Amino acid sequence: MRLPIIRLPLQAMTMPVSQRVLAYALCFSIALACAAQGWCDEQQPQQDRARLPDVALLPPELVNPIDGQHVKPARGSQGVPGIACAPGGRLWATWYASRSQRGVESPGSYCVLATSGDDGRTWAETLLIMPRPLVRTYDPCLWVDPQNRLWFFWNQSAGMQDGRMGVWAIVTNEPDAAGPRWSKPRRIANGVMLNKPTVLKNGNWLLPVGLWPDNDNVPNVNFKPQDLGPYTNEMLIHDLGAERASNVYRSTDQGKTFSLLGQARVPGTRVDEHMLIERRDVSLWMLLRNVRGIAQSTSHDGGRTWSEGSLYLEGRTHANKRFFIRRLQSGALLMVRHNAADGARSHLTAFISDDDGQSWQGGLLLDERECSYPDGVQAADGRIYIIYDQQRYTLNRAGHRGSGSVVMAVFREEDARAGRRVSDAVRLRSTISQLQTVDPPSDASP
Repeated sequence: MRLPIIRLPLQAMTMPVSQRVLAYALCFSIALACAAQGWCDEQQPQQDRARLPDVALLPPELVNPIDGQHVKPARGSQGVPGIACAPGGRLWATWYASRSQRGVESPGSYCVLATSGDDGRTWAETLLIMPRPLVRTYDPCLWVDPQNRLWFFWNQSAGMQDGRMGVWAIVTNEPDAAGPRWSKPRRIANGVMLNKPTVLKNGNWLLPVGLWPDNDNVPNVNFKPQDLGPYTNEMLIHDLGAERASNVYRSTDQGKTFSLLGQARVPGTRVDEHMLIERRDVSLWMLLRNVRGIAQSTSHDGGRTWSEGSLYLEGRTHANKRFFIRRLQSGALLMVRHNAADGARSHLTAFISDDDGQSWQGGLLLDERECSYPDGVQAADGRIYIIYDQQRYTLNRAGHRGSGSVVMAVFREEDARAGRRVSDAVRLRSTISQLQTVDPPSDASP
């Protein structure tokens, strides 16, 4: 503590000694009090900051009905969707949105939930996952569990990526209701999950939760000081060290609790977006988005330990793009991925494998346009629904106008096997939500 300098006036030098001593004592007391007050003023902000809540750990607001600030005309972009089908056939779709025209990657993004009771011909937006200030919600996921409950997952982070992120969920027992009752928001794990859980033959649930091990853009929190209020950028950043990996979380009690089970680390995995398949020999197969293609890792002990990893599909066609893989009711595997030779995010195509991914056949072209981030589900009647975004921006960095669309394709396994329309179920390029009209409507066929 530094004492302020307080000087007596010159006239005090003519005072008697006893009065001068008293004056000096009084000045010293004043200086000590001033210094103490200054020390308290310096320490008070630090004490106040220590009492501030961790904003990324606060539950978001569930907004219903959707307010005027977040309806479609207020959005500049939307994408990265997910889809689920309730036991009775009601469809659910989710994506995240932002005011930014360039894309959904924004500190102010939020998640949208929509539903359709007429097989996807019309949709109604029913719910927003609205984060607290300084926080964003993004990369949502929908899944119907073995108990026929609908899970709505999303991810939450301070800034763009705070280094810790976090998977959250709400659940409903009424998936076929247009306006179901939801549980309170609940945080499940550190990391990011946008792909569906996998239920093993032994009943365990496995969740693919990533913490982006090779991504040099994590953490990424860079608010302007005037926008932070009592917080600082440093207060919002976290370093989880060895937890940065392609993680697998497990639930052995139908979603009551979740715990970290194992990790895979495959070089070149910046944004893993991994998916899990239980093979017929009960080994586990993890596929990951990788800068060189689609990478893979395997586990022979239920997901506790994983192989070093290798490239499964290499080259520009497969590199650094999200894909979708899922086991169908028939036991075959479905993969939906980009199939453009030049590496563009276009020519989204569905393939079938009968040998657990050793080979693929068919190839039903779902959309030849610029599109990305497929997710899917198979309904009880065998129809396959694939959702994806198409030009998720409305004005990109190059000045190109985009539609900001969320789109759906419907087909059956036999259509994907044949690589062409052979059933009467095929519906392609069906718009769920669109911000701008860029191209004329099309009912294109493969």
